[in-house]
Amino acid sequence: MLKGISPLISPDLLATLCRMGHGDEIVLADAHFPGHSIHPAALRADGVSILPLLDAILPLFALDTYDEAPALMMETVPGDTADPNVAANYQEALKKLAPKAPPIRKLERFAFYERAKQAYAIIVTGDTANYANIILKKGVTI
Repeated sequence: MLKGISPLISPDLLATLCRMGHGDEIVLADAHFPGHSIHPAALRADGVSILPLLDAILPLFALDTYDEAPALMMETVPGDTADPNVAANYQEALKKLAPKAPPIRKLERFAFYERAKQAYAIIVTGDTANYANIILKKGVTI
């Protein structure tokens, strides 16, 4: 056990975060997301919701300051509903833990899937909220 590292961060996730370089992206995916079918480096975080995981990762993870949108969420498909509190809570976490980060941007559903395929890794969580997925782009520690 390491001091100062949230118990929500598994050894595999910690190693993944460490191996990522500047510009690499990681997807924190809800339980509905097809992480394993679209990406060979999908990890599991069953029983964990994305917001607490985001709160655990952001103190260890610098967001890319050279990108206008280092945090992306999936846009709601017309006719579907998404809990607006999910995005608001993520934005609040970013404001608290990465205060210089720009607001979270939204990507169309299939554009999000394509972006996720190119990510360094996907973490499939136990979060059951619809449209709870978020992509984070790693920056440089200063």
